[in-house]
Formats: sequence, structure tokens, C-alpha cells
Amino acid sequence: MNTPYDRIAEAYVKLVLAVGQHDTDSVDAFYGPPEWAATAKSAKRPAESIHTEASALLSDLEKLPLPSEEILRLRHQYLQKQLSSLRTRVEILGGRHLSFDDEAAALYDAAPPTFPEEHFQSLIGEIATIVPGNGPVPERIEQFRRKFIIPTHRLDAVFLAAIDECRSRTKKHIPLPPGESFRVEYVTNKSWSGYNWYQGQSRSLIQMNTDLPIFLERAIDLAAHEGYPGHHVYNSLLERELVRTRGWMEFSVYALFSPQSLIAEGTANFGIEVAFTAAERLTFERDVLFPLAGLDPSEAERYARLQSVIARLTYAGNEAARRYLDGAFTREQATDWLVRYALMSPERAMQRTRFFDQYRSYVINYNLGQDLVKRYVESRGGGAENAERRWQEFAQLISSPRLPSGLR
Repeated sequence: MNTPYDRIAEAYVKLVLAVGQHDTDSVDAFYGPPEWAATAKSAKRPAESIHTEASALLSDLEKLPLPSEEILRLRHQYLQKQLSSLRTRVEILGGRHLSFDDEAAALYDAAPPTFPEEHFQSLIGEIATIVPGNGPVPERIEQFRRKFIIPTHRLDAVFLAAIDECRSRTKKHIPLPPGESFRVEYVTNKSWSGYNWYQGQSRSLIQMNTDLPIFLERAIDLAAHEGYPGHHVYNSLLERELVRTRGWMEFSVYALFSPQSLIAEGTANFGIEVAFTAAERLTFERDVLFPLAGLDPSEAERYARLQSVIARLTYAGNEAARRYLDGAFTREQATDWLVRYALMSPERAMQRTRFFDQYRSYVINYNLGQDLVKRYVESRGGGAENAERRWQEFAQLISSPRLPSGLR
């Protein structure tokens, strides 16, 4: 350890690993010294001790002068926010109850917006014109979308083709670490649809949940979000640029319930848009993925139009989570809301409420994260009309310790 920051960083990593002994979801990835993980496992620290040390480290940080160099200043602020978030997570695990909005602000350094029911009703009216007919809109949409389910025996071919395309597009703009790789597993009985388990050394395990039918558009969504230029690239670049090059060990651990997750999920979602324009995505899905899935490509354009409007309903999920976690909705009411305003099937809506149970206000990281990242990149000249600048700003963001509050 060469600086006070290095000492604080090592202590932070060990605290995250200690929290992981109380809550297995809290540590998403770790590729630092194995003995640190072994020590955390063999000597489970009391939650009170973790909380006390986190407070002491925050006090130590406050005594350090804020560096003038931007990258060092970002490191200082990153450690502050991550430690503060860790302390809050320990309190929540100990029984402290926060409202949805307060929890989101304390854990993820962001304030989620609120939308009235009328906002979603208006969008549902627009969607109804794309799939006309009789009966409730959610039922009509579900019936139409079922034509685009990827058959189970074709899933692997479709997903791997999507990953290959996403990787090819990413490599044209972002130099990837030599030997980077991933492997794919298909799993069941999960509250999520896809997950990237970063292994270190630029290797990832990408899991896809097959509990429910997987629709055609999810191939690119998951390939880009979990792989290229999403989580796999994000973690690989942080490891190369910050851990290996700078020796900043705080990035050898990924604390899931922390501000880092808003950056991770936001860039992974926006990365889909960085990799494909709407026209490019339609062409690739229609000409490559539809045939691989054995689906009729003649409806590809209408389906893409529908998906673009459904994407604007994403905050309906946040509203369901807020009302459910704050006690205003029962599980059944949250499920009904998701069916009506997020246009989920009842089965998928019920699965989503299990996600709320497990991850709580984490849901804001996907849509609010995407919106904040998009605005940040575009404010720096990375608009859709300047693809190369967009890639440059995106790559810079996923290689740095910038915080959600730093995107505004």
C-alpha cells in the first residue's frame, strides 16, 4: 500500500466481503487476493463491527484533501459513496426500513422519478393502435408477442449469434483485453432473466433463465447487456485500467447494492443502443435471428415498433416496486399493475415481484441508470448522429470510477 487511499481501498474490499457472509447477494464479483475471501469466510464479522469500521473509514476520507486531478478526485468520491452505501446496506440487513425512494438514494446515489398512472394509460393507448383488435390490450399484446418466442431447441444458436454480432461491433471501437472470454449456461428457478458472473482475468459466466419463454428481442438485449458492450466489457475494462494498471483494489470487488450498480446496469442497457441503431437492429434481427429462430420475418418491423413503445413503459415496473415495497400494494396488486401497465404476462409479472423481494429498489438501476448514462454521453457530444464519439464517451465512462451523481 503506497497511499492512504490504498489502505482505505483494501479495508473497503474486506468489508464488502464481510457483508457477503451475512448476505450472499451483496458480493456480485471478487477477483482480488484469495486469502482475503478465505479470511472473511473463516471469521464472520459481526454486522456492528462492519458498520463501525465503515464509519471510521469515511471519517478518514473526510480528513484527506480532495485531489486536484480528476481521476484521483473521482476515486476519492467513489470510495466515499461506496462506503456510505455499504453502511446503509448493513443497517437494512439489520432490520432498518427505508422507503423505496430513500433506499434508492442511500444505496445508489440517485433519486428515482415518479410517474402517475395516467402516464402509462396514455402509452397503452398508443400501443393499442399497433396491435388492433378486441379485448384488453395486455391480452392482445401477449397473444401477438407469442408469435416471437424462440423455440427452446433454437435458443443457443440464436443467443450465440447475437453475442457474436455484439462482440464484433464492440471490438471495432473498444480494444478488448487479450484472451477475454465468456461461457453461457441455461438455468431455472431465478428471479432474473439473465446474469453476468464476472470471474476476473476478463472471463465471465453468462447465465440465461429459461423459466419463462424467451422472446426474440431478448437475444440482442441479453447479449449486449450481459456481454458486449455491457457487463463483460465493463468489468474487463475496470480490471485492466483500474486494478491491473493503477493498482486500485477497490475495483476487485463488486458490491451489488451500491452506486456502482447504477453505472453498471445503466451502461449495459444503454450499450444496446450504442451497439445498434434502431435500423441496424431491425435488419440483423430480421435477416439473421428470425431465420435462426425459425420465425416469420415478415412481422419483424411491426414487432420492432411495438417493442420501441413498450420500452417507454419501463418505469411502470418502478412504480409497482415502489408501491409494493412501501406497503401500498399487495403482491397481487403489484402483479396486476405489471400486467396492465408493463404489459407482462401474469407469470412474468409474478416473477418480477420475486425480483422486488430479493433486490428491492435495485430496479431503478436499469431504466434510471440508462437515462442518466444516455444524457451524460450525449451531453459530451456522443449523440446518435456521431457514432464514433458515442463509442469513445461510452468506453471512457466504463473505464472510470464515475458515480451516478457525477452523471448529472
